[in-house]
Amino acid sequence: QVQLVESGGGLVQAGGSLRLSCAASGGTFSNSVMGWFRQAPGKEREFVAAIRWSGDSTKYADSVKGRFTISRDNAKNTVFLQMNSLKPEDTAVYYCAAESFRSWGISMTANQYDYWGQGTQVTVSS
Repeated sequence: QVQLVESGGGLVQAGGSLRLSCAASGGTFSNSVMGWFRQAPGKEREFVAAIRWSGDSTKYADSVKGRFTISRDNAKNTVFLQMNSLKPEDTAVYYCAAESFRSWGISMTANQYDYWGQGTQVTVSS
């Protein structure tokens, strides 16, 4: 049973930084994709960033390019989302997700991901 556990959310002022972590367990991830999505109140869940578990492929939403960086630590089965220059519009619950097998590429579609964490709140004050 794959489990994803997020941590690192919190309250930060605009312009500040946070780093989210997602610890994965209970599966093998060599051909998987790990992603971050977010959902603000009254809005649909949206793609933020994703990374293949092996290789260098990453993908970002246009709204976070140049501000957010996704990375991973294979030895610790952990994925990170470094968020810099945060804006009030980044306020949302952030979810870690895993697509258990993808032979190539990265999906930005939530329903392609098989496993989800419980979410962590990020609040950016103006």
